[in-house]
Amino acid sequence: MNKLKILVMVVCFAMLCMSCTTIDSGSVGVRFKKWAANEAEQGGVIGTCKGFVWYNPFTQNIYEYPVYVQRKSYETVYGSKGEIVKDDAISVNSKDASIFKISPTIAYRLDPDKVTYIFVKYRKKVEDLEEGYIRTCIYEAYRTCGNKYTADHLMSNREEFENEVRLRLEKSLGTEGFIVDEFTAKIDPPQSLKNAIDAKNEAVQNALKAENQVKEAEAKAKIDVAKAQGEANALRIKADGEAYYNRTVAASITPLLIQQYSIEKWDGKLPVTSAGGAVPFLNIK
Repeated sequence: MNKLKILVMVVCFAMLCMSCTTIDSGSVGVRFKKWAANEAEQGGVIGTCKGFVWYNPFTQNIYEYPVYVQRKSYETVYGSKGEIVKDDAISVNSKDASIFKISPTIAYRLDPDKVTYIFVKYRKKVEDLEEGYIRTCIYEAYRTCGNKYTADHLMSNREEFENEVRLRLEKSLGTEGFIVDEFTAKIDPPQSLKNAIDAKNEAVQNALKAENQVKEAEAKAKIDVAKAQGEANALRIKADGEAYYNRTVAASITPLLIQQYSIEKWDGKLPVTSAGGAVPFLNIK
């Protein structure tokens, strides 16, 4: 008898544990009937719930949807040897058939007032919605907007393109109860366009380098000209000074001054001619 009581108590305790759950404060629980034939019951939904919840585990179940911000990246994941482990990136064709590989990242949250609608329509967990409906919306937004741009125009007006994609995505997801908080993407153009962009950038760099070299040569030439002009001016000033000095000296030399200078330098001997006579070189009056 005691064993039967213990068994009943264990079963009751197990049933009690199975009949309750807790819904996180950042989530909304949707309680629904497992079997509901009446379409008016909206997929058997009984209502939403939070906190500590009691329910009948045999006929009912609870889906929990987080309503805080979720972040999902769709990108190519590589292994340690460079091999592709998972490829979630999106390939989109531009207007001129160029293929762009896009790796978007979205930060979103569920509208608490539309959690029941999301459950009734999709009946999937958030992770499944990210891989299904949300990814499809992102691809559709890029595909539709990408068809309006040529490859070159898309790269030249990337901000405009990304804004257009986001507006379209916010509209499509918003009507279904998904609120987009952030949306960014890494866009890889086709290799041919990459090569063209690299060649263009190299040409621009070379042009700037050549322009800088020309400016440097012009500056050096101006320095050389200024230096030459300075040296020429210095030589001219020096020549003018010497000419002025010579003119001044020449003007100051008189016959009397020459005679005086000769006297100062005379050693007292008269010069001798071939005839043997001494000839005075000064006119003595």
